[in-house]
Parts: sequence; C-alpha cells; structure tokens
Amino acid sequence: MNRHDGGPLSRSVNVERLPQGRGAVTVEASQAECDALARDFGIPGIRDLVGRFDLEGSLNRLRITGTVEALVTQVCTVSLDPFEAKVSEPVEVEFTDTDQFVGTDAEDVDIPDPIVNGRIDFGALTAEFLALGLDPYPRKPGIAFEQRQEDADEKPFAALARLRGGEPAPE
Repeated sequence: MNRHDGGPLSRSVNVERLPQGRGAVTVEASQAECDALARDFGIPGIRDLVGRFDLEGSLNRLRITGTVEALVTQVCTVSLDPFEAKVSEPVEVEFTDTDQFVGTDAEDVDIPDPIVNGRIDFGALTAEFLALGLDPYPRKPGIAFEQRQEDADEKPFAALARLRGGEPAPE
C-alpha cells in the first residue's frame, strides 16, 4: 500500500490499469483505518466507511463520480452527548495528468486534481469527501437549541438598572 500523502486511508491506483474509458473503484476502509481517521477528524468514531466511484474519460483526464458513506459518531454541540449518524456525500471530481492552467490567471476556474505519477489515491479521496460530509455543528436528533428567554415584559436595560441601584435607566 502506497502512502504518498501520509494519510491513514490510502488506496493508490495506477490509472493505466483501469479499463479504458470506463471503470469502477470501491474503497472499503478497515476498522483500524476508520479509527485512525476518527482521530484525525477529532470525532469519537467512524465505521462502515465505503467509497464507491465510477470513472470515465481517458488516461490523462478522468471524471470521477460516486458516493462516500459511513456511520460516524459525533458529539452534539447542544447536549454534548455522543450520537451516531449516517453520512452520505456525493462525489464529483476531475483528475488530469497535465497542468493546463500553468501561467494563466485561473483563480476562478475549477482546476482538476492532479494525476500524480500515473496514480490516483482513492483512499485519500474517500477520506476527503467523508470530511466534507461531516456536520460542523452536529446536533443529536430531537435536540433543539433553545435560547434562554428573559421576562418578555422586561425592558432591555431593566437588569442593568437593577444592578445600578434600582433606578430605571434614562431613555
């Protein structure tokens, strides 16, 4: 297994070995890989991580579509309880072996990901799209964020006036 990027999930595939024009790649992460990714992402757990990818194009330009799915354990930002949720993130990305935008002002263009040394790391792609699918503010189902309501009849500065000695604030 090549680990060019040093990430915990790597499935480097030589694009020359893919069927010309079309193909499919499936990445199923081991529990050890899921545990390492969970540590990297700072969440309690990941399990059943699978990336399913369909490929079309040529050796020097591939379009990859598919889905990354997993069960993740996150901590609710309201109750602080851990809970499990399903992540299903759609994938649509292009890879190319040439940098077509060298020397151009291509900031506003979607630049394809590089095919490095004739290879694409579908494990790193799986991890990247799992990260995109994580809720940055996870909330356990059924938990609502409730703002504390002050006395609705009380004027906005009444509490401050009480602190100042009971006199109403000048209006």
